[in-house]
Amino acid sequence: MSPSSKLKLHGFNNLTKSLSFNIYDVSYARTAQQQKEYIEYIDEAYNAERLTGILTEVAHIIGANILNVARQDYEPQGASVTMLISEEPVDGPEKESVVAHLDKSHITVHTYPETHPDHGISTFRADIDVSTCGVISPLKALNYLIHSFESDIVIMDYRVRGFTRNVRGRKHFIDHKIDSIQNFLDRGTKERYQMVDVNVYQENLFHTKMRVKEFDLDDYLFGEGVKDLDEKTQRRIRRQVHHEFEEIFYGRNMPK
Repeated sequence: MSPSSKLKLHGFNNLTKSLSFNIYDVSYARTAQQQKEYIEYIDEAYNAERLTGILTEVAHIIGANILNVARQDYEPQGASVTMLISEEPVDGPEKESVVAHLDKSHITVHTYPETHPDHGISTFRADIDVSTCGVISPLKALNYLIHSFESDIVIMDYRVRGFTRNVRGRKHFIDHKIDSIQNFLDRGTKERYQMVDVNVYQENLFHTKMRVKEFDLDDYLFGEGVKDLDEKTQRRIRRQVHHEFEEIFYGRNMPK
């Protein structure tokens, strides 16, 4: 929306804009030791400290002010970070009451590393939510978040809720143009991923699924390379990884 076409509002912009990600990384770790090492690697690469750094940059990108940060690493694996944010900086003794008021503006991330006990497939899932109240938009951080994780599959939901009024009292249930989350993806991301949309325009609800187009088995082997495997084993692992992709992307168990 150009500066000349900005809505003139009465009071505070009460629209809540929420962007949710499920980001998946898929690997194959053949032995129990390799599976253990995969979990340890992911747990270290995406620990609470690293995740806090990512979310701090997200806050910077969308132009938000950080009010409070809570973070935790878990045993045996996984981590969480919750960041309370505001559109305007908050200082002084009234800060606590403002924090309570702005609980709809937040950024959260939770990680879930796991391995299949029998078949060597290992996956890492990061769930990310960026929810803002006001004019700041979580869509500005879209590309940064995708590139911050080893994203083989990305499932995204964006929704706008509530309403704001213009100076004449007319309600506005959305304050920007959008017909797909894909509108906000950079060219490199669009070229790398195959994408599918399911959008409910009248409800201001937008859903996009993405999966990487190119497949190089070497990129999915943890602890060894293609050169270490015979052709038959390579074909079997390739089928397993593809099958995992299909089930995650379509959200259902698929026949083998």
